[in-house]
Order: sequence, then C-alpha cells, then structure tokens
Amino acid sequence: MKASKIAYKPIGLALGATSGMIAGAAFKQAWKMISHDGDAPDATDEDRTWREVLIAAALQGAIFAVVKAAVDRAGAATTRRLTGTWPG
Repeated sequence: MKASKIAYKPIGLALGATSGMIAGAAFKQAWKMISHDGDAPDATDEDRTWREVLIAAALQGAIFAVVKAAVDRAGAATTRRLTGTWPG
C-alpha cells in the first residue's frame, strides 16, 4: 500500500464524519421544505404512511451519497494539490 494512502486514512475518516454531519443538516432542511413538518419519519413511526417513510429514506440516501462523494472528492483533490499524489 502506498504511503499516501496510509497517510490519507485519518483524513478520510475525519472527512467522513464531517460529511455525515453536513448531510444530516441538509436532509433536515430539505425535509422541512418538502413536507412542512419538522421531523422526518422513521421506518417505525406508526402514524406515517409507507409512501412518506420511503420517500424520506430515498431522499436521505441521495443527499448522503451526494455529500459524501463531494467531500471525498474535494479531500482527494486537496491532497493531490498539497502533496502531488492522488490518495486513492
């Protein structure tokens, strides 16, 4: 394994945690705009419909995937700019 990959591991972990927090906040805001309700449904919310639960889950998954990809890509590009080596 290349040294740049090993050195990037802790940075990648920190970026992953950061992207999770950003995605969580983005999902909450998106859900408020879509449903005009403060809380997104959980799968076990008895008072919510299947449709509402599945739409919330799909939206959350899409937001998390996009934010994670953007943060990971930006981290790798920054690492290349600083070190001259792509970490992947």
